Amino acid sequence: MMIAKKAIPRRTLLRGLGATLALPLLDSMVPAMTALARTPAKAINRFGVVYVPNGMIMPSWTPTAEGAGFEITPTLAPLAPFREQLLVLSGLNCIPSPGRPGGAHAKATTRFLTDVSPPTSETELDAGISMDQIVARELGKYTQLASLELAIESGDTAGACDQGFACAYTNTISWRTANTPLPTQNNPRAVFERLFGDSGSTDPRVRLARMQRERSLLDSVTEEVAQLRGALGAGDGAKLSEYLDSIRDVERRIQKAEEQSDQQLPVIGNPAGIPSTFDEHVKLMFDLEVLAYQSDLTRVITFMMGREFSGVTYPQIGVPDAHHPMSHHQNEPEKVAKVARINLYHVTLFGYLLDKLRATPDGDGSLLDHMTMVYGAGMADSNAHSPLNIPIVVAGGGAGRLKGGRHIRYKDLPLANLHLSLLDKLDVPWDRIGDSTGRLDDQQLAGV
Repeated sequence: MMIAKKAIPRRTLLRGLGATLALPLLDSMVPAMTALARTPAKAINRFGVVYVPNGMIMPSWTPTAEGAGFEITPTLAPLAPFREQLLVLSGLNCIPSPGRPGGAHAKATTRFLTDVSPPTSETELDAGISMDQIVARELGKYTQLASLELAIESGDTAGACDQGFACAYTNTISWRTANTPLPTQNNPRAVFERLFGDSGSTDPRVRLARMQRERSLLDSVTEEVAQLRGALGAGDGAKLSEYLDSIRDVERRIQKAEEQSDQQLPVIGNPAGIPSTFDEHVKLMFDLEVLAYQSDLTRVITFMMGREFSGVTYPQIGVPDAHHPMSHHQNEPEKVAKVARINLYHVTLFGYLLDKLRATPDGDGSLLDHMTMVYGAGMADSNAHSPLNIPIVVAGGGAGRLKGGRHIRYKDLPLANLHLSLLDKLDVPWDRIGDSTGRLDDQQLAGV
């Protein structure tokens, strides 16, 4: 067997003026002797979370049948194409521990990944390290960024917070330590520059010089890209072209959003770089998320579709009413239908992310094959602020460690037990998190 091309390092970076471009996994990055032995390199298992606010209309979400024969419910309908890589989990609870009364929304957000009810202290922010950050501590050893915390709403201008609770408890689901909530980023331009800006310089003049000299970040690495192409085979060349086209498309859309922001008055609440429509904003952030995974800049990303108490309206789907007030529907059919429409809309956008992950090659599969993705809310019935049987879906193949196509119903187990189980599958073993009482049945999750 002839080996015409030399293997190139997995962490190859292309550098330009004010830009650093990481590459996706190419065949040329697999060591030559590994290819000879026909032993595939170990797949990278990435972790992601998509959080949706203000609960769920559970009858439209929860399948009645268990196992592989479960029905696709109205809210889950957009995920039907991904059924075989979907685990719908019922019976997991996120019950607040005794402590300061009230704060249902603050506790729902914070407990979603920490499994700890805030606050345990009356003098400072206090929750618990979140599950994503436990993963980031380990997987971050291999990437440029330990994690990314993304959102659609700005924490600075998000409006009301839960009475008697600091806004940090509703503005993020990620806690680096028990006392350190991580801020989210909702501006695509800021995320783009964090991913592809030159990490060797913090001088804004460097980035400005590059932007004035070249219209695109990719223009600054053109020479290095040309040299790299000469060392790649046809298959890798095609992968590289698709990857660069994706980056250029995202950058173009960010630039377009900035141009439109400059033209629109007033611009309050619509910072430069943020698209004017909810759809485009979410999809742009999801595209950035896929690029971050594809280039292995990070393996841990959390995304908040909205924050608890969100007052976002959705006239584009016929719901001009603010989300949070509408979620207290008092079982009025018209209001219930509107909240269900919002739930469906959010799931549809999540389907866009799964489709992008499935369409992105990664080693011997796709990014979705090598992904453990959690989608859900911190409460079930929003009208009752119910922490029982919260809506949870786990999507992706988990690098061969998860088998989808099933609805698994548990009986009153803490959500924390799922977190422990997923930590195991991400090769980050952990003894206990929050109110965990053990792990979920590993054979069930793996479909053994």
